[in-house]
Amino acid sequence: MTAVQTIHDVPVLVCAPEGATLSREQDALDLIGDAGYQGAQWIAVPAARFDEAFFRLDTRVAGDMIQKFAQYGMGLAVLGDISRHTEGSSALRDFVRESNRGRQTWFLADVDALGERLGQHTA
Repeated sequence: MTAVQTIHDVPVLVCAPEGATLSREQDALDLIGDAGYQGAQWIAVPAARFDEAFFRLDTRVAGDMIQKFAQYGMGLAVLGDISRHTEGSSALRDFVRESNRGRQTWFLADVDALGERLGQHTA
């Protein structure tokens, strides 16, 4: 079930593991609209919900989606183990590392890790 949870005073739309695959910009926009309607400032999406193309940077799917999140001021947390993707792509490893240094898009293990990061940025 997808529901808004307050984590360190930040409303986060936490998406269920099951559900539609996110494979294009419009999927991101639909999710952003839903989250905004519910008052969320961040969206946490299980990595398994993203189409495989998201993790291949040459497809530009990740860049296009993440740009939409940035344009609408919505944080994105990709939750779960993506090691099978990063092991095969130094570009993706670099992208994840750089994203995790910022304040807009994070690749994290789980909701608990998201809570830790949000706690660091709201303290």
